[in-house]
Amino acid sequence: MKPLQDVRIISLEQYGAGPFGSVHLADLGADVIKVEDPNVRGDVGRYVPPYNNGEDSLFFETFNRNKRSISLDLSTPEGREVFEDLVRGADAVYSNLRGDVPAKMRITYDDLKHLNPAIVCCSLTGFGMSGPRASEPGYDYILQGLAGWMSLTGDPDGPPTKSGLSLVDFSGGFVAAISLLSGLHAARRDGVGGDCDVSLYDTAMSLLTYPATWQLNAGFEPSRTRNSAHPSLVPFQAFEAADGWLIVGCAKEKFWTRLVDVLELPELHTDPRFVDFTARDRHRDELLPILEKRLAEHTVDHWLALLRPAGVPSGPINDVEQALAEPHTIARGLLVDTEHPRYGTVRQVASPVRFGADAPTYTRAPHRGEHLGDVLAELGYDDDRVAALTEAGAFGR
Repeated sequence: MKPLQDVRIISLEQYGAGPFGSVHLADLGADVIKVEDPNVRGDVGRYVPPYNNGEDSLFFETFNRNKRSISLDLSTPEGREVFEDLVRGADAVYSNLRGDVPAKMRITYDDLKHLNPAIVCCSLTGFGMSGPRASEPGYDYILQGLAGWMSLTGDPDGPPTKSGLSLVDFSGGFVAAISLLSGLHAARRDGVGGDCDVSLYDTAMSLLTYPATWQLNAGFEPSRTRNSAHPSLVPFQAFEAADGWLIVGCAKEKFWTRLVDVLELPELHTDPRFVDFTARDRHRDELLPILEKRLAEHTVDHWLALLRPAGVPSGPINDVEQALAEPHTIARGLLVDTEHPRYGTVRQVASPVRFGADAPTYTRAPHRGEHLGDVLAELGYDDDRVAALTEAGAFGR
């Protein structure tokens, strides 16, 4: 069996953060049933451009493989009835909505515990289910600014800059998945479920990590650094070679010693300005021009051919195409294929979450409502009941 093959998750998820969190659980074997609202044509991720056609999009494929989909209108009594029947046999209800919406939709633990005392209700929201911003929509861009990330990103002379990836959304998805699994463990141990109140805001703030500790305890004032330099370890940054850029990082003194040997700058070994971490940080404005001048004399490949065998942490600054073609990407099995009726073979990156020796298997993301018949049959509904629910609008009109 796959690690999570005995777990069923009823998911009211949409767009990026929520589906990103649950796709890793689906890859590990969890039965993730997407409940899609027919009133808004399902998950908005189905319609994200530029690679979209009808209800298919490559964006949606990325976050929804290995899941099942049903269309269900929870605003109708009949749709709510089906949802509650699903909750009775599920392990978790998972959602990513605005902070005040789970209570309004009655999908919190207090709303559902009478149906299933062990149900885990995981709500990934923008700002959490309490606090002055709970009713505000939260998006990755906004959170990167609000949590201080953008003040740390970009060159000193440029504007505050967001990450090139939606890292608050994706980190929030991971946090939600960890929280949900923690809740499942406790529920199976104790027989009692509960709420996971997870937010993008909490996630973004927690990722301030050591700069926050430095600021809170020593008055540290974070600032943007030239060439993506580490705030205190020198050298640890991007350097421009003759034909491109590379990263060189000396996170240990032994790496600094090796770098000096590779660069053939023996005088740096004995220069008191560069003798240790503290000295190099204090004299970075004197050291970095020396290193920059030397590294600019040869190509990226020339330097990497010397740095990697010497054990100096280093690597090229790839574009996305180059990163996907890296031999290590291929060797780690990080590219997976699914077959799709519109797109043919869809290639995408695999989940980094691993357990055991068996390789995960992958199926394409579901069409909206594709698995409704199967799910209703699993609930024991006969044809007459399905017909009555359909007539009442439980599955949309």
